[in-house]
Amino acid sequence: MSIEVLNESGAQVDEEGLVTLARHVLDEMKVHPLAELSLLLVDEPAMTELHEKWMGEPGPTDVLAFPMDELRPGHLSGGSDDGGAPDPGLLGDVVLCPAVAKAQARQAGHSTENELQLLCTHGILHLLGYDHAEPAEHKEMFGLQDGLMASWREKRDAT
Repeated sequence: MSIEVLNESGAQVDEEGLVTLARHVLDEMKVHPLAELSLLLVDEPAMTELHEKWMGEPGPTDVLAFPMDELRPGHLSGGSDDGGAPDPGLLGDVVLCPAVAKAQARQAGHSTENELQLLCTHGILHLLGYDHAEPAEHKEMFGLQDGLMASWREKRDAT
């Protein structure tokens, strides 16, 4: 699994922790072990620009996901329907804004690190095709997100 982190936010972030979490999520979702993921951390002005350009909404947001190859959980990759071995692919980019995450963490009563982990998981699920626009989608995606975060905490606390 190739997971690249680029921190352009100026914030102190546990990059190694985000990589470990992302690897856990991708493993749990049975994404091909050679798939590639990029995590980009940006400041509020950069996130505002991305949010306005790609979502048509004003101001910064907490997380954006930019999928590349069409990878789906359980298929191990974007792979082969002909019975051959699936090929790894480029998942895409998850863009996080630590400044927005910090404000949300304060409101939620937990650490910025926990908020960034939640947002990273959320972004990866978006890359895998999950959405939360409709009530049934919301229930499925947030249920999955909660389960992934719980299994991550159990794994992390066991070590």
